[in-house]
Amino acid sequence: MKIIIAAGTGFLGQNLEKFFTEKGDQVYILTRSPKRNNEIYWDAKTIGEWKNILEQADVLINLTGKSVDCRYNEKNKAEIYTSRIDSTKALQEAVDGCTIRPKIWLNASSATIYVHSEKHLNTEENGVIGDDFSMNICKSWEEEFFKTRDKGIRKVALRTSIVLGNNGGAFPKLKMITKLGLGGKQGRGNQMVSWIHIEDFCRAIEWIIQHDDIEGAINITAPVPLSNGAMMGTLRKQLKSPVGLNASVWQLELASIFMKTETELLLKSRNVYPGKLIKEGFKFFYPTFDEAIVKLLKE
Repeated sequence: MKIIIAAGTGFLGQNLEKFFTEKGDQVYILTRSPKRNNEIYWDAKTIGEWKNILEQADVLINLTGKSVDCRYNEKNKAEIYTSRIDSTKALQEAVDGCTIRPKIWLNASSATIYVHSEKHLNTEENGVIGDDFSMNICKSWEEEFFKTRDKGIRKVALRTSIVLGNNGGAFPKLKMITKLGLGGKQGRGNQMVSWIHIEDFCRAIEWIIQHDDIEGAINITAPVPLSNGAMMGTLRKQLKSPVGLNASVWQLELASIFMKTETELLLKSRNVYPGKLIKEGFKFFYPTFDEAIVKLLKE
């Protein structure tokens, strides 16, 4: 296949590129800082020469968006919004101009689109979507993506949870704080954590591409979310770390100011289930957190 990954130099993009390249596919990366032969410059908001690479592509994957790991001041909030909307608009314009368009377009979204929920398990069908900054970003992003229904192009919004891998994302940080004896629960520890192993993430993307009947919003999460307290307990056990200091909400609020982030990233309960993937027969290699962590620590 010919696969285009917009903003493909980050953690998810690097792993997807490696996954598909090893299967013999051609992968091209749209990036602001091209360094390799398969990387093409784009500014993620305006049409340029990069549009030509979309011709006769089989797959378009858009991972563009300013990281939410920042303080939610007005400047950052505006950049979080515009980076997602502008890139999606630019790609739509480029796709519209193709003579032979991509067969499938997968656009990043987030499991954060669902409300804080410790009891209710959110599937694509029964998920409760609320009204705050983070959820509204996701809603606006998906609305922009699905606004144009292109004949012959299958569109999938990837409502992705925390992706666990050794070469980026949240796991190296979780491992580090656990080894330092800070691997206790955050806040009350009751907030649910939805997650997925990086290998299952890549496999799920491939599986969606291969199944022509899959479209719309898809939860990209493992089938067994767990509480923050249970997650940190598992990490301490697997890393043989006997001490795990808890962090209260006020401590996290204070620390978040110095670390230039938001406590929502730790305290929001993301209780999400991959209903469509399970219903259509996708098999996870790592359905439980224990299995995923054991695998990651062996690598």
